[in-house]
Amino acid sequence: MTGSYLDTYDAACDRAAAQVMAHYSTSFSLATKLLPQPMRTDIRNLYAVVRIADEIVDGATSQANECPATALNAYEDAVVHAPAHRFHTDPVLHAYAATARTCHFPDDEVRAFFASMRSDLPDQPDLPLTNYVYGSAEVIGILCLRVFFRGNDTALTPDLADGARALGSAFQKINFLRDQAEDSALGRSYTNRAQSDYPAHPFIPEIRTELAQAKQQIPNLPARVRPAVRAATAIFEDLTDRIEATPPEQLHTTRIRVPNHRKLALAARALRA
Repeated sequence: MTGSYLDTYDAACDRAAAQVMAHYSTSFSLATKLLPQPMRTDIRNLYAVVRIADEIVDGATSQANECPATALNAYEDAVVHAPAHRFHTDPVLHAYAATARTCHFPDDEVRAFFASMRSDLPDQPDLPLTNYVYGSAEVIGILCLRVFFRGNDTALTPDLADGARALGSAFQKINFLRDQAEDSALGRSYTNRAQSDYPAHPFIPEIRTELAQAKQQIPNLPARVRPAVRAATAIFEDLTDRIEATPPEQLHTTRIRVPNHRKLALAARALRA
């Protein structure tokens, strides 16, 4: 029976992280279902920590009458130091720590993510947009790549890293366009910071270029993870098309979505590719 208590706790914590993803993102949750184990669990564990950091800066702490800056600083310290400990009373942190140890998450990449999150706090100066996107999205792409190669750092070629960063950047910019109403309510406007020749829908040309760059690297990923990456990319390509077809003024009041039946069709197509 040695280890059974810890094994049971590990499994419970992994399920807790999966519930966070399922609650907040139907698109990523669907795509992760196409991943084999243990990558599926590791991506969910990473996502859960990222989502909690988002909630800290997006208003949950303020509505709880807590200080967002204090909460974010404490959470960053907890996340960075989590891999050094085999047990955590926070189930999401416990699950993340196991993933970070196995997949060799570097502290500097994790801290870059939190630097971008910190710039979203009230009364904090904006980071240059390229720096913000690097920390909030490109780094997450690289961490996903580390999950796919299970800590084999030598497999992370510069081309693969560039593709992962491009995909993360594209996803973030799509969200900038889709979430304008929500961001405006929080006093943010990423689209106003864009340098774009397409003012009606800024970022669209960059998004399409970055998605194309990322797709070029999918054949270089481990075969077992390609369907999930193809599915996520296809869903966000479809979302980009829908956003571009939407009048700009409508994006300030409506959050554009890909219908579930369409997501399922794109996921099925990714499996067959």
